[in-house]
Amino acid sequence: MTDATPVISETPEHAGAPEAQDLAARGSNRSQRPDSDAFKAFITSGWAPRAALDVEPLPAAPYTAARRAALSARFPGARLVVPAGPLKTRSNDTDYRFRPHSAFAHLTGYGTDQEPDAVLVLHPVEPGTGDDGSDHHAVLYVRPLAARDTEEFYADARYGEFWVGARPSLDDVTTATGIEARHVDELRDALAKDVGPGGVTLLVVAGADEAVEALVEAIRAEAGAEEESAEEQGLTDEEWVARAEAAYRRTDAALVEAVSELRLVKDAHEVEQMREAVAATIAGFEEVVRNLARATAHRRGERVIETTFDAHARLEGNTVGYETIAAAGEHATTLHWIRNDGVVRAGELVLLDAGVEVDSLYTADITRTLPVDGEYTDVQRRVYQAVLDAADAAFAVAVPGARFRDVHAAAMEVIAARLEEWGLLPVTAAESLSPEGQQHRRWMVHGTSHHLGLDVHDCAQARRELYLDGVLEPGMVFTIEPGLYFKADDLAVPEEYRGIGVRIEDDVLVTADGNENLSAALPRRPEDVEAWMARLRG
Repeated sequence: MTDATPVISETPEHAGAPEAQDLAARGSNRSQRPDSDAFKAFITSGWAPRAALDVEPLPAAPYTAARRAALSARFPGARLVVPAGPLKTRSNDTDYRFRPHSAFAHLTGYGTDQEPDAVLVLHPVEPGTGDDGSDHHAVLYVRPLAARDTEEFYADARYGEFWVGARPSLDDVTTATGIEARHVDELRDALAKDVGPGGVTLLVVAGADEAVEALVEAIRAEAGAEEESAEEQGLTDEEWVARAEAAYRRTDAALVEAVSELRLVKDAHEVEQMREAVAATIAGFEEVVRNLARATAHRRGERVIETTFDAHARLEGNTVGYETIAAAGEHATTLHWIRNDGVVRAGELVLLDAGVEVDSLYTADITRTLPVDGEYTDVQRRVYQAVLDAADAAFAVAVPGARFRDVHAAAMEVIAARLEEWGLLPVTAAESLSPEGQQHRRWMVHGTSHHLGLDVHDCAQARRELYLDGVLEPGMVFTIEPGLYFKADDLAVPEEYRGIGVRIEDDVLVTADGNENLSAALPRRPEDVEAWMARLRG
């Protein structure tokens, strides 16, 4: 790749005895760029007028306005800071491809690699006078395209047009998002306005951008803004609790919680993005099946599977939504097997857990456990059918009004019953299902479901009462993914089960009258899987 660090001049003044150089500057030692006045004058001149970028409103823009209004309602009078995040170092001076923080993407509509170092701020205004009648006015602080007569144009590896291409202007950002855009250099003054005791509370989504968090802390310190004490003399218990709750609602933690909970119920645009992600993922699974023969012939067959799917995800979407699990044979009993360097053998199973992240950053998360040579053995089919029955039981209760935890409980009843039938449990299924038992969980230690959306484990900072103990509502999207995993050295099971790992995972949308399996187009029943594989392999 090209050199992407500050550079050292070749002009004569750098010749001669070496000068002391600190560690931070030494990455430039390999780079050689002139900095003469003649070079600067020449490289910044003689360019044709820039063609305007083809910018249209983002499809999500009408929906993001409603999302921001919902967030506004939870924090009247507070200034809310939602960073996109910075580029992250992969190694030395090379960065990972940028992905904005999910809260930023959700509230702005930006996806793919947009926009590093940008910050969305919801400024408090008089109640009802803000955007769409809310209590806040949104502003996006970004670094816009620099003129070609600036050093940034040719020398800045993070923002320079020579390095990263033409960036959008402030007008472009506003056109795309529907949000007023300002230069990021104005951010500090904008955040500091009226902050302090009796004034504006400043809250930031923690974990998104350390530099922005440090800026917020510095502004708070300068303004003498301190968190309210939850302990005051002379209060009743009820008053103390009410005051403590009010104080918590004005903390960064409460903002992190709120932007996560906003995504528990998907709007129409989000559901459509999930459908696109699922469809692209199913096509990726088909590509894997077509390449299974190539996988069995390679010493790293799992990696053939991984790269087949990942290449598809990059071609048809933004990338994968998480590291692909391509686990063949006994590796399938390792829940998060992502090394993917093992062989793929005929007669064994391969567990593929993968999802395409589309350009809007919504991801699918699907798992199928496939017979490498196209047909399940009797014991493989027995285990597979048990897992499928558990999944079907979970689907049956994933309806409005049920609790999220009920989905897992339904799957576990089936798993425990089958393990009892097979003589693997040291107690009855009923005893194992009791809180004091749980012996069946030896062979399925993970949960059955998690919310899905912009993150593969979406809404992870939501309160327990809204997530695990939450009531299912239309618009919720989550996985159903029971499994059974019998490790090769598990002496608690007969030898015929050892080394078999099976998981079946689908993406479910709660509807007004039940649910929809978004990934139903990918076969689930063992006989359907076999027929599907035979058709794809010719």
